[in-house]
Formats: sequence, structure tokens, C-alpha cells
Amino acid sequence: MPNIKLDVQNISLRFGGIRALNDVSFQVHEGEILSVIGPNGAGKTSLINSITGFYRPQDGDILLDGESILHLPPYQRAKLGISRTFQNIALYTNMTALDNLMAARHIHMRTNMLWGAIFWGPAQREELAHRRAVEEIIDFLEMESVRKSIVGTLSYGLRKRVELGRALALEPKLLLLDEPMAGMNVEEKEDMARFILDIHERSGTTIMLIEHDIGLVMDISTRIVALDFGTKIAEGTPDEIRTNDAVIKAYLGQEQ
Repeated sequence: MPNIKLDVQNISLRFGGIRALNDVSFQVHEGEILSVIGPNGAGKTSLINSITGFYRPQDGDILLDGESILHLPPYQRAKLGISRTFQNIALYTNMTALDNLMAARHIHMRTNMLWGAIFWGPAQREELAHRRAVEEIIDFLEMESVRKSIVGTLSYGLRKRVELGRALALEPKLLLLDEPMAGMNVEEKEDMARFILDIHERSGTTIMLIEHDIGLVMDISTRIVALDFGTKIAEGTPDEIRTNDAVIKAYLGQEQ
């Protein structure tokens, strides 16, 4: 049995009288791709926001490598290795693709303000090391031609790719992808699916994926969790989810 990377235990999240998540529990095993599916409003993004610390559930607990992270702010969770992309692109649009990726390296920077100001010795060596790491990501995601381009001038699909690169620049142990293919054309979706599989195969990164493309989810997922109105209605392998009556009714809109 693989180690448990993430353990979500009976979390509930409320906004006034609205219950976004209702007693949700599941585990993400180390090295797997776990997908979360469900119709709009099912609580999928609220779940990611709870894991990353943007929201704090009123009930339950969230454990990373067996340790509770519920009390930690988002930046400390990032330091522990949780990285994410956003459903709505959140990049520095007036900076280059390269600079966006370099900005994500801040949690790995160790030199103090003085060395950074004079940019000599340890600060220069650290900068070069981080630049090499970022250039490897740019090569991997096939972004050489746009590395110096202002992000705001790039196509939507390329901006999505830059955002994935920024998430990878944090060197995540757990990569959370919130609808990474939303708004893409078929070719862009195929490229993104290939990159996700390559990330998983090359580094064994544990991935939690939210995606509406059910065909893609079935193709690349190790396991799937299905939500509806903030409640988990099913969990299992793609084959098990594909034939689950509750999922068919809630997600595909068919009667049982």
C-alpha cells in the first residue's frame, strides 16, 4: 500500500448558511494522480482552497505526510511542498514568462538582504542555481520561444502553461491542478495532458486534479473522487466511477 501523502478528514466548510463542503474525507496516496470531479458548484475549488490554506474549514482536519496543516498559513503550506494552479489564471501579466517562474523560487532562496542587495558571492551563485532550475522547466514545457515574452501578450493556452511552470518551480511534493485545461482547444488540451503525465512519470509527483473533461480524467487518473453539493458521493478507480449510478445521475445528468 503506497504511503498517504494527503489525508482529508471529515472537513466541513460553511459560508454563513451555505455549506460548501459537508463532512468530506479521502486520501491521496504518494505518487498517484487523484482526480476530483463534480458539476459546477460541487465544492471542488473550495476543497483545493481548504488544502492550500485560502479557506479554513470549521470542522475536520487536513494532514500532509501525517502532520496536521490546518493551522498553517498558505505560505507555510507552500514551503512544505504544496503547489497549485488556479481555475482563473493568476499570473504577473506585466512580467515575462521567465520572471513569473523565477518569482515562484522565492521559498527556496536562502541569502539575506545584504548579499541580495550587492548581488555578489552567495547571492549570485544562488541566483544562477535558481535560473538553471527555471530554464529546465521552460525546456520541459516547450516555452523557449516565449521565455522573454510579457505574459499578458501570450495566448490563453500558453498562459496556462506558464502557470503550470510556476507551480513546478516550487518543486512540489503535492501538485494541485484546478481545471488546467479549461478554455483550451483540443490541441492545447492534448499538450497539457502530455505535460501532466510527463511530470508524473519523470518525478513521481503526487497530483490532485480537478477537471471537467471526463474523458481525460478517465484516461489519466489512478483514482477518482466525485462530489455533489459539497458531499462526496463516490470514490474509486476510473472503471468503478464510470459505472457508478450516483455519479451518472449527478455529474452526467442521467436518471438512475
